[in-house]
Amino acid sequence: LVPQSLMLAKAKEEWDQELIDKQSEKERYLSERVTPLYTSGLSLSQLQDLCRELHAKVEIVDEERYDIEAKCNHNTREIKDLKLKVLDLRGKFKRPPLRRVRVSADAMLRALLGSKHKVSMDLRANLKSVKKEDTEKERPVEVGDWRKNVEAMSGMEGRKKMFDAAKSPTGQ
Repeated sequence: LVPQSLMLAKAKEEWDQELIDKQSEKERYLSERVTPLYTSGLSLSQLQDLCRELHAKVEIVDEERYDIEAKCNHNTREIKDLKLKVLDLRGKFKRPPLRRVRVSADAMLRALLGSKHKVSMDLRANLKSVKKEDTEKERPVEVGDWRKNVEAMSGMEGRKKMFDAAKSPTGQ
C-alpha cells in the first residue's frame, strides 16, 4: 500500500510540473507570435482601421479552420464507409464448394492450347513394362543352413571378421 501511494504522489507531482511547463510554453509562444495591442492615443479612424484589420485576420483563420474541419469530416465519413464495405465483403463472401473434375490429358491440352492441339497424347505409351517373371529373376534367393552362419559369426573370430569387413574400403 505504501509503494502505491508513493507512486501516486510522484505521478501527481510530475503531472503538476507538466501542466506548469505547458502553461509557460504557451505564454512564451504567444509573447513571440502576438504583439501587444496599443490602443491608447489612437484616433477614432485609426481604431476603426485596426478593428477592420483584426476582423480580416479572424476571417482568414476561420476560413482555414472551416476548410480543415470539412476535410476532416469528409475523411472520417470515407473511412467509416470503407470499414463498412470491408465488413460487408468479409461477411457475405462464401467460398463455393469445389468439385473434383476428371479431365483427360487430351481435353486438358485442348483447353490449354486451344485449336493448336491436334495430336492425341497417350501417356501410358512411354511407360516401361515390367513382367512378374523378371522381378522374380532379379532377386536371388539364398537357401542355406542358417546354423552355419551363426556358428561362423559366434565367438571372437566372428566379431573380428565383422570388424575387418566394416574397416575395409571395398566392403570385404
